[in-house]
Amino acid sequence: MRIALSKVNTVNIEAMITVSTSAEAYHHGNLRDALVKEGLTALEGAEAKEPSLRELARRVGVSATAVYRHFPDKQALNRALAREGSKLLGDAQKKAADRASDLPTKFALTGRAYVRFALAHPVLFRLMFTQGEPVESGDEGPDPARELLTDITCKLSATREEAERLAMQAWSIAHGIAMLMLDGRIPADDALIDRLLDTGSLFPVQGSSSEESP
Repeated sequence: MRIALSKVNTVNIEAMITVSTSAEAYHHGNLRDALVKEGLTALEGAEAKEPSLRELARRVGVSATAVYRHFPDKQALNRALAREGSKLLGDAQKKAADRASDLPTKFALTGRAYVRFALAHPVLFRLMFTQGEPVESGDEGPDPARELLTDITCKLSATREEAERLAMQAWSIAHGIAMLMLDGRIPADDALIDRLLDTGSLFPVQGSSSEESP
């Protein structure tokens, strides 16, 4: 079964980011938010590409100078879009985890949500991981996706070292599946996502008491 990406159970960027784009709102300090929103919309649009700063200015209806006040170069814009993408990914994973009552199932569902987010938002997803350096926590706040994974693996593990290993292993597996599907190396198949991210077979100890065979 091939995934119908328009129906993937993941976040809707337009619904998640509601920013006023009126000229009056810009005078109240919302221009940066509006620029980020338009940048995300461009990534999701028919052309599905990263917008230039001048294109972003045209889309929002402001001068290029106004854009440069918030984003001095393209990398600054891309980093802001990547941070927003991380927040959206974290929201999608949390919603998935909230559907389960036990930790092994939460663990599996967050991994599946990761892959489905990548398939639903391929350009944004690639942008999130193609910066010159990792997007670190800073003034924008912590990475909710990373925090959720850390929280679950710490509860599943006996030691901090084991939790860190499990988190890295889980992230590597989910990210690898996402990239293989995005690159067409394996089918972007919904049932295949469930089978590959099966906690019971990947981590028998953690998955032995799950509600399902995630």
